Amino acid sequence: MKKYLLFASFVLFTSFLFAQTPFPERLSERERAAVVDEILADRLDNLLPQLMRREGLDMWILISREYNEDPVMKTILPSTWLSARRRTIMVFFDRGGKEGIDKIAIARYSVGKLLKGEWDVDVYPDQWEALMSIIAARDPKKIGLNYSTDFALADGLVHSEYELFMEKLPPQLHNRVTSAQRLAIAWLETRSQKELEIYPMICHMGHRILQEGLSENTIHPGITTTDDVVWALRQKVRDYGFDTWFHPSVSIQRNEKGNQEFLRSFSRRPEQQIILPGDLLHVDFGISYLRLNTDQQQHFYVLKPGETEVPKGIQAAFKKGNRLQDILVNQFKKGKTGNQILADALAQAKSEGIEASIYTHPIGLHGHAAGPTIGMWDQQGGVKGKGDYPLFPNTAYSIELFAAAEIPEWGKPVRIMLEEDGVFTKDGFYFLDGRMTEILTIPRRK
Repeated sequence: MKKYLLFASFVLFTSFLFAQTPFPERLSERERAAVVDEILADRLDNLLPQLMRREGLDMWILISREYNEDPVMKTILPSTWLSARRRTIMVFFDRGGKEGIDKIAIARYSVGKLLKGEWDVDVYPDQWEALMSIIAARDPKKIGLNYSTDFALADGLVHSEYELFMEKLPPQLHNRVTSAQRLAIAWLETRSQKELEIYPMICHMGHRILQEGLSENTIHPGITTTDDVVWALRQKVRDYGFDTWFHPSVSIQRNEKGNQEFLRSFSRRPEQQIILPGDLLHVDFGISYLRLNTDQQQHFYVLKPGETEVPKGIQAAFKKGNRLQDILVNQFKKGKTGNQILADALAQAKSEGIEASIYTHPIGLHGHAAGPTIGMWDQQGGVKGKGDYPLFPNTAYSIELFAAAEIPEWGKPVRIMLEEDGVFTKDGFYFLDGRMTEILTIPRRK
């Protein structure tokens, strides 16, 4: 009860500040740890049984050695464990019905308060023998291990540990071993109710940092470079006590004859350019907080002397970007695969005359997270494997895409490259902290 009250107080307090002040309250390290552990306990107690039963696995085993952790195991470690210790083995066994799940650590000690340590070295000097005794006592029908061809995040069991496990497992049980790919993905992609309560606030924090970093307080046309803005964003993330899961980028599209920035790939973008009046800036940025991640792309326009608004052609192009977002998220339906969503959205965009590219990915406990991939920038015909995975409710996505349009004032096309985070539920899709619906100017105009 005490933990629940802490979480509830945190949500109510930050919700109040979210509405009343420019930036929500940030928790201390100790407070963050308490929230992380409460969310994790809730996920293990309430979410994991549902997922194991949905995927038909009654035993799930995770095995990792220190500093070479399975990506899934890292999401199950408590806040005070920053890595596995020696060899850490986690066993989850579904007893069925109301009996719930056994949460066991084959380790010399319990994993925090969440997994009970059950390795008595006096009885089983060898750790593998202790694991085999747990398996024998529970006699599972299926034993799920984290190996996968298509999903790296579900492929965390290293080859040497797999070989040792199979060597120790009695031969008559070998046919019960199966890939836990779908369960691993389900665990990573499904957001609990507690996570959904705090995720909008985290996305709001990301948006606020973006708007601070891409403003007249940071950018002085003719002096400031794109790299200056990138490092200013990195510094703001650190100053606010957050982390980031990738290095931000800032790029320019501008009205220059022969300028081919429209055709540049990410790898060929100049490291830094001086920002000038009349530039259309694009930023790609994300933060990590309370084990959840954001990924956001927005545009900002640098006003020229005498200008008071974004050129009409660029405004019209931006509206096409918003329309493409609508087209994509309206295709989200439970059970549709990422490839089906991609194909249907691109077909509708084409019918509306929008030159589009869609490269949307799941987000949550990782930036490029587990779940259905909905296109990649260089695979607009579908993505084998990851694109064939279906859509489930209570999963989060970075709606990432671009719409290209000719700008009459410039006599050339621009790409409106947008990315906003949202959640798909049984009631449909919604953006966690809204989305940019107009390009902000530098300096801002009221």
